[in-house]
Amino acid sequence: MTKAIKKQALGRGLSALLKDPENDIKSVEDKNADKVVGNIIELEIDAIEINPFQPRTNFNEESLRELSTSIKELGVIQPITVRKLDYNKYQLISGERRLRASKLAGLDSVPAYIRIANDNESLVMALVENIQRHDLDPIEIALSYQRLIDEIQLTQEQMSDRVGKKRSTIANYLRLLKLDPIIQTGIRDGFITMGHGRAIINIEDHDAQADIYQKIVSRNLSVRETEALVKNYQESLKPSSEKASKTSTFEVEDTQKKAFTSFFGAKVDVKVDGKGKGKITIPFHSEEDFNRIIKLINS
Repeated sequence: MTKAIKKQALGRGLSALLKDPENDIKSVEDKNADKVVGNIIELEIDAIEINPFQPRTNFNEESLRELSTSIKELGVIQPITVRKLDYNKYQLISGERRLRASKLAGLDSVPAYIRIANDNESLVMALVENIQRHDLDPIEIALSYQRLIDEIQLTQEQMSDRVGKKRSTIANYLRLLKLDPIIQTGIRDGFITMGHGRAIINIEDHDAQADIYQKIVSRNLSVRETEALVKNYQESLKPSSEKASKTSTFEVEDTQKKAFTSFFGAKVDVKVDGKGKGKITIPFHSEEDFNRIIKLINS
């Protein structure tokens, strides 16, 4: 209990330090920055603005109410993380769900870790912390990765190092953004999974994607069934080759077979497969007969 009281008092003391106009901390080089950065400080909720880089955009209202009830009883167990923007002005890096629930609980302040970071660092921190700690839907994750590429010009290899994910994993998420918007919404709303989306993405035509999506939902298809459906669709698009169309009608006429038989003096067998390939079989009954056929061929 004593340790908890000291910790809370320390937080209030540092909060007062941050509100001192003559001691405004804007960078890690400023006086008393080491006392603030990384420590838990009680911040007024009204002084915190939402991070525009926040990957999460959907919040379950029922879940927020449950967390709000818990906060009323136990307080905010895990501090949020913010960065200092200006005098008594902060921007959320991670913990928006806790901040929202604290507001619902009627709190005036919340415990927070203070960081001083530029916008790029803030975006990376928000992405990494949220992906690691919360159940973002696949599209939210994909959009977050895309923002890192667009706004910070990170390659997929660099992003892999920053967020601790395999490059192939990041690529799979990014490919989801090629899906028709209706299907992206379906993934976000839980009508289909990321696995379904990865199967559908192999179809380039968005109208065909939407048609496959409707079949998945209406028939409650599994990912494996979806993959089979996509494969059948792709097979239907393959045109018959010109060579196949020519050879598919190739047949040896009876008169041609009779000509072979007459020439060799033996019943010649001619077979042709569906690809236009075949073989000619010339029977012989003795060594003398074999030599006779050889002479005919060489004549």
